[in-house]
Amino acid sequence: MGSLLPPFASQALPSHTSTQKATPEEVSALRQSIRSGAFTGHTSGMADSQVQGNVVILPKDSAADFLRFCQNNRRPCPIIGLSEPGDPYLPALGLGIDIRTDVPQYRVWRDGVITASPNDVSDLWRDDLVTFVIGCSFSFEQALLESDVPIRHIEQGRNVPMFRTNIQTVAAGPFSGPMVVTMRPMKAKDVIKAVQITSRYPEVHGAPVHLGSPALIGITDLSKPDYGDAVDIYEDEIPVFWACGVTPQAALQHAKPAFCITHAPGAMLITDLKNNQLASF
Repeated sequence: MGSLLPPFASQALPSHTSTQKATPEEVSALRQSIRSGAFTGHTSGMADSQVQGNVVILPKDSAADFLRFCQNNRRPCPIIGLSEPGDPYLPALGLGIDIRTDVPQYRVWRDGVITASPNDVSDLWRDDLVTFVIGCSFSFEQALLESDVPIRHIEQGRNVPMFRTNIQTVAAGPFSGPMVVTMRPMKAKDVIKAVQITSRYPEVHGAPVHLGSPALIGITDLSKPDYGDAVDIYEDEIPVFWACGVTPQAALQHAKPAFCITHAPGAMLITDLKNNQLASF
């Protein structure tokens, strides 16, 4: 299966880089750049001190089943934000956040099919829409970098590779489907550190769900991710897989709601929360 993510336009990133913590001014500037449509790319390695989130926006009549789906599948779908019906604001995640404009690229789904990939969904907003924000593994990457664990997709300036697996989620109403995972290749010594570090962050997927052979979880070719970009993997490295917040998009393909909106994989909502606020110990 090829990537469903339309290629992002080549563009200069805001001045913040992945190796130093973003200042509040840089976070504000990045959000304004996203809101204005100046930046529409993936957010891996950006605003690295900030919690990032996957986004699912559904009509109220589908929201209860989707909430149960997330509760049944907390590893790939940890909810960090939830709106009231019709309210585009998420003050618990950031006082200035407007979910209609503050995601770099959206996907519009109709009957389980992606029909558009806009950078602003203000004209699609309805009074019955409920926003779910789900934790993202980008939020533990700074902790890995600070412990000298290299992250290949950041090194190569790419989106993280994401794969559909043969691990099935627990269904709720019409929502079901395979777990989606992210993959980061690492040397064995770094895998041990990565497990220890990411286990502290259950709200952003926690420890890996699989180490080693991709075939055991139904992945046939690491050079052909279902979403995101392929990265180089060296002979002395082990592929490490974490549950991914794109899992709901696989469930949407199965449930086929008449209308919903999500983020484009890798193009996340950047919040005002700090990553260390989600650490459990």
